[in-house]
Amino acid sequence: MELKRVVVTGLGAITPIGNNIKEYWEGLTQGVSGANLITHFDTEKYKTKFACEVKNFDPSAYFDRKEARKLDPYAQFALVATDEAIADSGFNLETLDKNNVGVIWASGIGGIETFMEEMKGYVNGQSVPRFSPFFIPKMISDIAAGHISIKYGFRGPNYGTVSACASSSNALIDAFNLIRLGKAVAFVAGGSEAAINEAGMGGFNSMQAISTNNENFSTASCPFDAGRDGFVMGEGGGAVILEEYEHAISRGARIYCELVGGGLSADAYHLTAPHPEGLGAKLVMERALLDAGMKTTDIDYINVHGTATPLGDVSEITAIQNLFGEHAFKLNISATKSMTGHLLGAAGAVEAIAAILSIVNDLVPPTINLKNLDPQIDPKINLTVGKAQKRTVNAALSNTFGFGGHNTSVLFKKFSN
Repeated sequence: MELKRVVVTGLGAITPIGNNIKEYWEGLTQGVSGANLITHFDTEKYKTKFACEVKNFDPSAYFDRKEARKLDPYAQFALVATDEAIADSGFNLETLDKNNVGVIWASGIGGIETFMEEMKGYVNGQSVPRFSPFFIPKMISDIAAGHISIKYGFRGPNYGTVSACASSSNALIDAFNLIRLGKAVAFVAGGSEAAINEAGMGGFNSMQAISTNNENFSTASCPFDAGRDGFVMGEGGGAVILEEYEHAISRGARIYCELVGGGLSADAYHLTAPHPEGLGAKLVMERALLDAGMKTTDIDYINVHGTATPLGDVSEITAIQNLFGEHAFKLNISATKSMTGHLLGAAGAVEAIAAILSIVNDLVPPTINLKNLDPQIDPKINLTVGKAQKRTVNAALSNTFGFGGHNTSVLFKKFSN
């Protein structure tokens, strides 16, 4: 069968460097660091005392008190990002066939704040266990997709994807494939995360996965730097409206770009470490290109996973060089986690939006905080250091990799009839 084309018609984001798309893009292109000392809880006993928190977020500006009580922060971020994306899409909700619009929403962890608070209450409680009736529906990682569908009446396919830090890229790829197969005309796809709390920070500290550079927290997220010591935790969410091409054209939608390929692979190597030769990362980019019917030389920009972990950064660059050969030196590569921190399950959607906007604006956001390049990385690789760079971006890849060896790569290109 002939697969349908899929285009991007709406975007929404709430991030550590901006609480909407306009602010987020300005933060990216200006090289703003979202890192600061943690305000969500007392970090006195913690090895890491900083993170990339969402700033100036007041739930009461979006939800009434009764509604907010039913929503874990990760679900609040999901609804806020989706509201912006729906408005941005220009959908007429009165005439839209809601039976043919679906929601695939991701979270790597889900309602960890809710789980932690309920367990605190249980441990400190009386002899009779007492739990909130909202405990389970606030905690489960699929519930954000449910909230979005209920709010808008979308009755198409509806579920959550969970693949650690690759989760929201998986959501985008699933939505892409279902539209191509004619199972829906549009999807809200994306992800959100809210794990900057005692449990989240403590857990990642114990794994030695996150930076402990408390004295230099604003520059601690430094992908590819020789002195990097782990990722910086982020939070927030990103929403993308994916739509079948003919449906978008028929309603006169503004089209950002086209989603043309998605790759999926596994490292099959280690629970938390990437394959040292980047085998899974190379394979996933190959599959995205094959899916799109494109060549390595068609790619202009790669928004890399680039977490600032000692093993991960080198593995990904190795994969890029092994796949792209000499063209690797003609690419722009950047790690926007240097600004946003690592949004875990939301990273894929938020970084896909960066790739989409790079195509729209022909502008590549930078990698900040890179002062001393890791000697294992070829200095001829253009890591877009320090400042955004103007160039024509006809096609961009966005890579995200998750604990468990889950790899995703999403490929966007400029829209043309």
